[in-house]
Amino acid sequence: MDERTERIIMVAMELAERDGYDAVRLRDVAAQAEVALGTVYRRFTRKEDILAAVLNLQVSALKTMIENGTMPGKTPEDRLGTFFEEATMLLAERPKLASAMLRTVASGVPHLAERVTRYHGEMSEIILRVSRGDNATDEPPTDEDLLIANMLQNMWFASLVGWTGGLHEPAQVVEHLKAATRLLFNGAKSK
Repeated sequence: MDERTERIIMVAMELAERDGYDAVRLRDVAAQAEVALGTVYRRFTRKEDILAAVLNLQVSALKTMIENGTMPGKTPEDRLGTFFEEATMLLAERPKLASAMLRTVASGVPHLAERVTRYHGEMSEIILRVSRGDNATDEPPTDEDLLIANMLQNMWFASLVGWTGGLHEPAQVVEHLKAATRLLFNGAKSK
């Protein structure tokens, strides 16, 4: 990523963090990043593009954190509970930025479909890795492992959207995911 693109993304992140989704206007981003508006448009056609880049940056940081260490816990349920709690609380520290990123993912902007699909896939991979713990590289995941990771990712996303929409608090997001994890793993074991 070149220096100008990085500045554009960082400014968009700051604007979203301070004032939310609507504050990320390309003209304001250009002015605060000290680049020409045309420079912003050459890299990003709309605010959702920039916010998708912010999301990609955040997911990459999360992925690196997970790859460099193992979540504490002896069982997949324990590790996932810790992961969802830590990741949710990180988002809760910057609620306006979290809301802007989630709104972008849920925007339905057609040209973002590939990026949104990639985001969901990367989050499922992270969840799978946390679930498997130290065994993450030993053997390929089963279809059931992949399904559980995808379902948990979708539930987390839906619960986070509910939180940003004012339906519940971050602690409830964590409780939803711990309950979903417990139910999915117990159901998977009962076969």
